Amino acid sequence: MALTRSYKHTIAERAQSDPEFAQALLDEAATLFLNGEPEMARIILRDLVNATIGFEALAKETAKPSKSLHRMLSAKGNPSMDNLAAIFAVIRVTLGVNMQVQAIRWS
Repeated sequence: MALTRSYKHTIAERAQSDPEFAQALLDEAATLFLNGEPEMARIILRDLVNATIGFEALAKETAKPSKSLHRMLSAKGNPSMDNLAAIFAVIRVTLGVNMQVQAIRWS
């Protein structure tokens, strides 16, 4: 029998031990949102929250109930832009990163 391990544990350990990986997850979530793939973006954000600040601390920082945040960041979640902005802001501070959007013109 093959030994398997949950990808969530692997992501959490890597995000905790490798700040560049955690930053790449945040960047990927933002990129997915901006490119019209919100379901995958929410899942990545959920995994990143679990690996870094945790939902209880996020709830405290955003003044939103933990259960609501869990629902928002589920595959079927529907967070408002204000809630997403608050979540991104807390994660950015937690990771100590600054995000900038750059538009690329296609010819």
